[in-house]
Amino acid sequence: MEMKCFDKGIFGSNCYVVWDETEGVIIDAGVPEDKIVAFINENNIKIKYIILTHGHIDHICFTDILKEKTGAKVLIHTEDNKMLAKPQLNGSMLLGQSTIVSQADETVKDQDIIQVGNLNFEVLHTPGHSQGSICIKVEDKLFSGDTLFCLGCGRTDLYGGNQSEMDKSFKEKLLKLDNNTKVYPGHGDSTTIEFEKQNNSYIRSL
Repeated sequence: MEMKCFDKGIFGSNCYVVWDETEGVIIDAGVPEDKIVAFINENNIKIKYIILTHGHIDHICFTDILKEKTGAKVLIHTEDNKMLAKPQLNGSMLLGQSTIVSQADETVKDQDIIQVGNLNFEVLHTPGHSQGSICIKVEDKLFSGDTLFCLGCGRTDLYGGNQSEMDKSFKEKLLKLDNNTKVYPGHGDSTTIEFEKQNNSYIRSL
């Protein structure tokens, strides 16, 4: 498995390309498409899916152009699919915009396995930041969207946010992962589950 992070998205959002020798995925689509498409073409990566960790504007705004350029199918959790086409839900209206993204080709749910080449991407439904927020686990890596950050967690004051659900997602899902799991969040630097257990003030308060 190989991966590449593009970190110059809206509000500093991260976009990841993850692939093996045959196929790959794009995780989140808040970064302008030019460098991503150039990288994919230069490395002859066939993108099978664009997986959206949730439906907020800073993770979805370049979805349609990336889909057009790659021919990939778009996946999102069932609960957040409605946000793509509704500016009042996806947060774009807070920026004075009315961003509408096409509905996903398919929706996913907790414990789904997305097979891409020789890789298995496991969906962990982790509501809290939004109703349909997901983390994506592949091998020893977790792509945590806006649920878990290095030394922080996602906000819960936007549409679909719920602090008690966030707490539950951590207790029942993320804190049960192996300590050596490497975490690649939707914003900011990578981390590990062990480091966050020891140093993340939110986790220590649970």
